[in-house]
Amino acid sequence: MLNVFTLANGRLIQHEIDSPSALADLQPVWVDLEAPTPAEKGWIQSRFGLGIPDDIDDDDLEESARFYEGDNGELHIRSDFLIEGDSNTEGTPARNVRVAFILYQHVLFSIHAEDLPVFRLLRLRARRIPALIEDAKDVLLKLFDADAEYSADALEGIYDKLEAVSARVLKQDVDDRAAGEALSAIAREEDLNGRIRRNVMDTRRAVSFMMRSRMLNAEQFEEARQIMRDIDSLDSHTAFLFDKINFLMDATVGFININQNKIIKIFSVASVALLPPTLIASVFGMNFKFMPELDWQAGYPFALGLMAASVAVPIIYFRRKGWLR
Repeated sequence: MLNVFTLANGRLIQHEIDSPSALADLQPVWVDLEAPTPAEKGWIQSRFGLGIPDDIDDDDLEESARFYEGDNGELHIRSDFLIEGDSNTEGTPARNVRVAFILYQHVLFSIHAEDLPVFRLLRLRARRIPALIEDAKDVLLKLFDADAEYSADALEGIYDKLEAVSARVLKQDVDDRAAGEALSAIAREEDLNGRIRRNVMDTRRAVSFMMRSRMLNAEQFEEARQIMRDIDSLDSHTAFLFDKINFLMDATVGFININQNKIIKIFSVASVALLPPTLIASVFGMNFKFMPELDWQAGYPFALGLMAASVAVPIIYFRRKGWLR
């Protein structure tokens, strides 16, 4: 899909391009290629003279290949953007999507494999807020700014979900099923928190590269510094969430151990309580020359009564000690 954005009265105007003739008369500030076809790449080559390789958004890249200047003066930036997904289901997990940016002849080209929430957010804002964007570098900065804000919203969602898990684990009796559900929820939020941390780290590197390259004017440079401050504030939140996740994980595992210890305690009490009747039965059976009922008719009732009494005494003692609770 090929979307071209032009500026009109300080607002972004979106044009969906389905032919090279529709692209010829436009003077875009942003060209967004979502899973582009070879034909669409050919249209970009013909209109702007910019060749887009097939592996431009490949995840398997060396670190040195993520920020560089091309032979024709184009600036290449490759950055990750977060898709939060639905953490309540296993079908749509959170993930980071690689986006390739090319700044060439005052036009920003973005190439990615799927639609991103940050891109939708910027398109919505740019249509509603006048004078939000003035050039291609503003588009790139606003994307990174929206990415930091999207990460902050995702962190707030993690806070809410961990509060629900905390209420379930720390304020109720936790059986094995509830503990398993809590561990599953904690693991999902830990994965999302790790992806957010990686995402903001990648955004920090991209914004830092733009600041070092001296491509920004004074106003854009100040905006980039504000983005960096926002990202720094997110780091402390992700670190706190990691600590909270570890605490909840340890607490849940502790409740699982307590439940298992209760089961082991039952078997321990039962084995101790059954030792005296076993001893009585052994002694009773070994002290008769013939079958007991031939020598002493009351032998079996006496032995059974003594065995029952020997079971009752330890159980009463354990109960008074509180070991059967």
